[in-house]
Amino acid sequence: MNLREDNEANTVTVTFELPGLKSEDVSIEIHQNRLTISGEFKEMETREETTYVVRERRQGKFRRTLQLPTGVKHEDVKAEMENGVLTIKFPKLTEEQQQTHRVTIS
Repeated sequence: MNLREDNEANTVTVTFELPGLKSEDVSIEIHQNRLTISGEFKEMETREETTYVVRERRQGKFRRTLQLPTGVKHEDVKAEMENGVLTIKFPKLTEEQQQTHRVTIS
């Protein structure tokens, strides 16, 4: 997993390597400024003609939650999956949009 903030493009980009998964196998949720990615690597059905000494393949459910940087716009998130790499882009709020608002006491 990589999280990168690009101040020039005013975006935050998160990438996950999920080899063998399709977009329909992955769930993306945002709640209270936390991004949660979950899914399941399913066991591959293969006929084995030979005996393996070592065979490593992911299988089972996974879930990863991370805190997003302040100032990201959750409503404009874009996600895409290509060649087993999930890329999620968040636009950031501009400095004007992030300004503190004073509240007067009546």
